[in-house]
Amino acid sequence: MAQTDNKRFFENLSGAGKAIAVLTSGGDAQGMNAAVRAVVRMGIYVGAKVYFVHEGYQGMVDGGDNIKEATWESVSSMLQMGGTVIGSARCKDFRMHEGRLKAAHNLVQRGITNLCVIGGDGSLTGANLFREEWSGLLAELVQQGLIDEEASQKYSALHIVGMVGSIDNDFCGTDMTIGTDSALHRIIEVVDAIMTTAQSHQRTFVLEVMGRHCGYLALVSALACGADWVLIPEMPPEDGWEEKMCQKLSATRSRGSRLNIIIVAEGAIDRHGKAITSSIVKDLVVQRLGFDTRVTILGHVQRGGTPSAFDRILASRMGVEAVLALLETTANTPACVVSLCGNQSVRLPLMECVQMTQQVQKAMDEKRFEEAVQLRGRSFENNLKTYKLLAHRKPESELPQSNFNVAVLNVGAPAAGMNAAVRSAVRVGISEGHKMFAVSDGFEGFYKGQIKEIKWADVGGWTGQGGSLLGTKRTLPAKHIDKIAEQMRKYNINALLVIGGFEALECLLQLYEARSSYGEFCIPLCMLPATISNNVPGTNLSIGADTALNAIVETCDRIKQSASGTKHRVFIIETMGGYCGYLASVGGLAAGADAAYIFEEPFDIRDLQSNVEHLTEKMKTSIQRGLVLRNENSNENYTTDFIYQLYSEEGKGVFDCRKNVLGHMQQGGAPSPFDRNFGTKIAAKAMQWISKKLNESYRKGMKDNSYAFHVVMKQTLLKLSIELNHHLTFFLMCAAVHEALSICQIVKA
Repeated sequence: MAQTDNKRFFENLSGAGKAIAVLTSGGDAQGMNAAVRAVVRMGIYVGAKVYFVHEGYQGMVDGGDNIKEATWESVSSMLQMGGTVIGSARCKDFRMHEGRLKAAHNLVQRGITNLCVIGGDGSLTGANLFREEWSGLLAELVQQGLIDEEASQKYSALHIVGMVGSIDNDFCGTDMTIGTDSALHRIIEVVDAIMTTAQSHQRTFVLEVMGRHCGYLALVSALACGADWVLIPEMPPEDGWEEKMCQKLSATRSRGSRLNIIIVAEGAIDRHGKAITSSIVKDLVVQRLGFDTRVTILGHVQRGGTPSAFDRILASRMGVEAVLALLETTANTPACVVSLCGNQSVRLPLMECVQMTQQVQKAMDEKRFEEAVQLRGRSFENNLKTYKLLAHRKPESELPQSNFNVAVLNVGAPAAGMNAAVRSAVRVGISEGHKMFAVSDGFEGFYKGQIKEIKWADVGGWTGQGGSLLGTKRTLPAKHIDKIAEQMRKYNINALLVIGGFEALECLLQLYEARSSYGEFCIPLCMLPATISNNVPGTNLSIGADTALNAIVETCDRIKQSASGTKHRVFIIETMGGYCGYLASVGGLAAGADAAYIFEEPFDIRDLQSNVEHLTEKMKTSIQRGLVLRNENSNENYTTDFIYQLYSEEGKGVFDCRKNVLGHMQQGGAPSPFDRNFGTKIAAKAMQWISKKLNESYRKGMKDNSYAFHVVMKQTLLKLSIELNHHLTFFLMCAAVHEALSICQIVKA
């Protein structure tokens, strides 16, 4: 239903007679090309003319060949490229009235009255000023005889939509800017590599990351790698930080660690506004502790490389939303910026967001640091709180004494980010005063008694580890409920945190249903969604899905590149996901696939034939390779082999075909920065919820020397998830899949 509505909505929009120009300005960011591609193809899809403006505002001022009409094929193979292929430049001319007058003339000559600007707050502010001056600029052009009165009336209004492309993530109003996730990938790749050499030589490394006056990259990378110390401009350290940092580094070494990681934002300052550089931090560590210390300044490597899956999807969705905004705008509609709020693309007033962004810097200049953190947004604030909670261990004397025991275990298939979640849960639990227990090999290990207490230092370095260090099995508890209850009594387990996918949901329901017979299960039960399939109802995302998407996209990029010399080749790629089409559809969007076959969207032989015809026509253009993704359980009859054979037969003489089953490589590898942070934050949230429930139950009193817990469970969601057959269940949770499919149909490679 969602997909049908989207299709009807797109078809009712018409861009006939309209012209849209797209430009990139300011510093480049990975994902800009994906945004440009989405604007071009969505614009052409609705019938508008779309123009590239090369070299940013400078190209708009200079005109000529810098402003060219785009075609569907001209943005092919652009999705996986870093930087911006249409160029970006800092333009002094556009800051002058004469420069903006020339730009207006160049746009009017081509009938362009819709402008999509991809850049930072400075670029977007310039676009809004251009819009406000538009009518006056046209009047001047009429006076100078460069355009006539009819053209002035016809193109009387300029419509502006912005998208923020910046690795710094320093724009207020959006949770993530285009390029930020890719920059985090570059940072984490370097940190992971450095940690191996640091451990070999027992070294301390000081890493300086970019971000100008925003500490987002430093903060999130510190959270993702478990850094010992982080220095950011929004929250400078208290006076005397030097001694506290050295004590922290020494304490880490005394617990057996062979390395220290310190991350410094390039704009880091102390409470008095004095810059804190990486060299200052290095000298401090060497002088006070005598540790072998090295400095690594990452520099522009953070801007380079191919965009991550997240940035490709974000930019594609934003590009489509930007075109929709331009089509729906009127002469009185204020300029808007397309932002990410939670998991949705939204439109916000451009200048309100710009002014809020400027207020952050003003608050920092006036040393109102708490306010600066709040102005950065809820996401930034939560990241900072979570880092403080996990990085700095309180002395035993300062910890609350709860006398509660909490067990953590993994269930189902491994997913990258599980270990980050376990680390977070253990450390938050210890900070709350609980005794934490780790269960090996899921519920199979539980009934066998593979349970042991886990300490703060035991989970050091777990954040970047892939797979499941605790071990995980698909065993459900129902068959061994007696033995599990016995182990619960033996270890006096007062709460249970289960990390896993759909099997974990089934496990919790079985424990919930056993409450009537076993009082041991009348405790807080909490589940964290961790599965690459992203098939858990009630959540938009699951731990591990982002890492799997990146594995799929990287493989698809390599496969497409392998055909660059062969030409006329179509690849059939099979992804995992069970009955959920998330990986196939969203991976198809990120990789630029021609089609994605999933269980949620039934297809028949006519659809397959239609796609073959589309690829046949495509091979006649300059785009001479194709990509088709198929979810492993999309159809029991139209298997990957069947589709491969059908395409091979029907494409004879036009293209040849290859197939590739990605398999378990989608489950392996180090977790992406997103999965590390996602797992860390939701595990911290889960433990805080468990602590709240435990304390509430404790206050209600004790019965027969055992705590009587009365936890309000979301029975509707749990029962719906298990009692409905798998087909219906997966239909319920695939709103994101339908949206990706709708966009994928428009933005085909």
